[in-house]
Amino acid sequence: MSDSDDDITLVPKRQKLVHHGTLEEHMKRHGRNTDSLIQTGIDAGNINVSDGNTMEITGGEPSDSTKAMLAEFERRKRARHIAVPTDDAEVKVKLRSMKEPICFFGEGPADRRERLRDLLSRQGEIQARQEEQQKKQESIKKEQENITWYHEGTLALKEARIVIAKYSLPRAHTRLKQERDNVLITLTQKQAKLQELTKTMQSFTNEASQIGDSRPISYCEFSPNSECLVTASWSGLCKLWSIPSCELVRTLKGHQCQASCITFHPQSGVTQSSQSINLASCDQTGSVKLWNLEADEPIADIEGHSPHRVSRLSFHPSGRFLGTACFDKSWRLWDLEAQEEIVHQEGHSKEVYSLSFQADGALACSGGLDGFGRVWDLRTGRCIMFMEGHLKSVLSVDFSPSGYHVASGSEDNTAKVWDIRQRKCLYTIPAHTNLVSRVKFQPTQGDYLMTASYDNTCKIWSHPTGAPVRTLAAHEGKIMSADISFNLKYIATASFDRTFKLWAPENML
Repeated sequence: MSDSDDDITLVPKRQKLVHHGTLEEHMKRHGRNTDSLIQTGIDAGNINVSDGNTMEITGGEPSDSTKAMLAEFERRKRARHIAVPTDDAEVKVKLRSMKEPICFFGEGPADRRERLRDLLSRQGEIQARQEEQQKKQESIKKEQENITWYHEGTLALKEARIVIAKYSLPRAHTRLKQERDNVLITLTQKQAKLQELTKTMQSFTNEASQIGDSRPISYCEFSPNSECLVTASWSGLCKLWSIPSCELVRTLKGHQCQASCITFHPQSGVTQSSQSINLASCDQTGSVKLWNLEADEPIADIEGHSPHRVSRLSFHPSGRFLGTACFDKSWRLWDLEAQEEIVHQEGHSKEVYSLSFQADGALACSGGLDGFGRVWDLRTGRCIMFMEGHLKSVLSVDFSPSGYHVASGSEDNTAKVWDIRQRKCLYTIPAHTNLVSRVKFQPTQGDYLMTASYDNTCKIWSHPTGAPVRTLAAHEGKIMSADISFNLKYIATASFDRTFKLWAPENML
């Protein structure tokens, strides 16, 4: 050994790694069985073995007992937040008002307060369940009201649908061809046309004013040749006026009460004979009368609506059928050639007030006092669109010449334009400060929309932008109806002030 121990370093002996093998090899070397060792551990309680029973944990619906327990926990949680009086006398008064015992044997003020709290929580739970049940019933009732029912039709109805299909399909083909041609028009040309139209509409002014009756005038409409205007009055009289002189041509006498509407045959004054059916009118007793252009008395009556009011009627574009909107929650289609009712269509939960036909003759639109509108396919009888959006009654509907736009005017003071292709509302016009009594598209192109209102004004809106163009204000009373002539030269408005007014561009005066 060296004199200096600091230079000596002790190096430990390298440990050897020994592989002892698996548990089974170890047991074999020592002559012991694995199963016996496991059994020994189980017997000693050091190893737990499942008996095969498992508890399923799933994300499905909890059991009824679990739901009841959770509901009870929730009720107790709500009960802790219920404020109850601290005065014992007030607690007793509250219990008496709930028809509960004011005191139990051995019950103190604190126990009484807790019992009141528990009763209030249970009462609130029962009330919540009742409200939930009521909402569910109202939802079911609303769904049932929106269900459209279809019934088996007659052979006459089948023949009428074939006639309508043969009439509408060629016209739809022509209309679609025109729409494709319009796509080729440049944007500059469209803007120039719109500017010219806006300039013309802004120049409309009151050309003539005529006292039409001794009572309010409920409806007015131009003839297809734009040479006459017909009015219906609350006196029951319907009158025919020349345009633009506004001179009385004929007084139609037949209604015994307020006349609601009068409309021209689509070919009246064009191809229709003056001795044939040229006009149809209705009143509040459900009477519908047909007129020619030569007699002051009706040539025929349509029976079947009484005692329900008929609010509006409209000729089908073919002229063979007449549609009526009735207050028995239905609208009807009459075959004038067969002289019978072929469609009695239900679908609204309240009275049907307005009715309009598409220019092709394939579709009809009805508006009801339930605030909804429905578009019907006359060739199949099915409701193809449900117009939901107005807050109050729909009082007027009208198809655009394009065939796929529908305007609706409502008691909620607004007008809406709907797209049948997309089955939705395109835009809403907050048009007036009172209900909208009439909506009417420009008859030829549909470039603008006219709305009449009980706020004594009639307004013109560009379509499809919905921009305001012109306001026609001259009446002293609410405007009941309005119409645009087919030659686009005149606008007529009928009012509660017993007058009708004729409007025309200034350059025509």
